[in-house]
Amino acid sequence: MIKFTPILLALLYALAMYRFSVWRTGRELDTRSTELADPRLVAVTKRLARALDLPRIRVHIYEIDPVNGLAAPDGRIFITRGFYRKFQQGEVTAEELASVIAHELGHVALGHSRRRMIDFSGQNALRTALAMVLNRFLPGVGVWIANIVTSMLAARLSRSDEYEADAYAAALLTKAGIGIAPQISLFTKLDALTEQRAGAAPAWLLSHPRTADRVAALTALENRWQGDAPRS
Repeated sequence: MIKFTPILLALLYALAMYRFSVWRTGRELDTRSTELADPRLVAVTKRLARALDLPRIRVHIYEIDPVNGLAAPDGRIFITRGFYRKFQQGEVTAEELASVIAHELGHVALGHSRRRMIDFSGQNALRTALAMVLNRFLPGVGVWIANIVTSMLAARLSRSDEYEADAYAAALLTKAGIGIAPQISLFTKLDALTEQRAGAAPAWLLSHPRTADRVAALTALENRWQGDAPRS
């Protein structure tokens, strides 16, 4: 039992830290967000709501500058002020922002936020266990290797979640009559909008798939749907 004590402690620590992070994030979002009221964007969220048989979809603006969307652990959907500003400036269309909202709805519907608590806890325990084993053979280096391995695992799980949320959004946008064209067009703008260079880090360490890979996955999905469509 003593051998497993560090792993159990790591697991409990990860759970406690995740709970604290959820609480802190909730407080931050409560104090720095307001409900989206732009009639142009409310119109497209109504289309998404009808496709989901919901009375409405509430979207909030998170008052920070970076361009991003967010699904909070409690299920609320946010777009940042920076993203909304891009819409106001005409750099992003209402339908493109709808694709972001649909993507974040996918994270909620697919349970990614809840699953991340389990993933995070498991990764912390795995990191501790690997470090314990590897340090016996590679003193001083084992911890570094354990961190690399668990970071790779976390990145892979995160990329999988993003692909799943993309597919959910594509299906929802199609059902809402918006289609996936705005989703793809936004991806082509995303690197410039966020001022990020995906090539700055190895693909296997990126928490999000490369833009080209996401577009290719959506194109393949659309082609498959068109091939499955009944012919008159």
